[in-house]
Amino acid sequence: MSIFDNLKNKAAGSIAGAVSNIGKETGPKTITFTALPESVEQMKALPQGQLKSVYDTAALTVCALCAYAAAPDVGIEMLNFLKGPQPLSPYEKQFLKDRISGKEYIPFSFFQGATPDNDYTPSQPYTITIDTNPYTYQDEGYATMHIKSGGADSVRQVKLRQQGSTGQWFLWEQFLLSDIRQPKSQDPWA
Repeated sequence: MSIFDNLKNKAAGSIAGAVSNIGKETGPKTITFTALPESVEQMKALPQGQLKSVYDTAALTVCALCAYAAAPDVGIEMLNFLKGPQPLSPYEKQFLKDRISGKEYIPFSFFQGATPDNDYTPSQPYTITIDTNPYTYQDEGYATMHIKSGGADSVRQVKLRQQGSTGQWFLWEQFLLSDIRQPKSQDPWA
């Protein structure tokens, strides 16, 4: 095989990689909930509960984290539904406990209207905007979605994995629980 054949094969691989994003959902999408689900049954009953869209699963991940902040057992049940065939590990459960305990406002910060000044009280109905970037579908069968928090300067990510047999998108990892600015009522310098 000549050096030109190698270059031609590499170019064909690059083109195939670029074509693999065709037909995948891209760009910002806003999802609205009239009320947040308070049980896994309510979550499954929502139109987004079919998990057919990367946006729907990402939005429901935020809802499940909000439920966890109010009732950890309910939140874990919701997250296990979103995780599909791979439930939360003991490490992931401990991570949730460590990150949300005392900072129950963090998951609510992803809804529109939630800012430090109003102690992260979202506007109603609950509205969340989820976005993509050029690297969202970098790995075949995975999608990394981006969500803006009202208390952070940079977007946070949710990584999803598609199940081949059903086409559903399941939660793979979430990077939503990093610290954000304190709510005004908890800020000693405010």
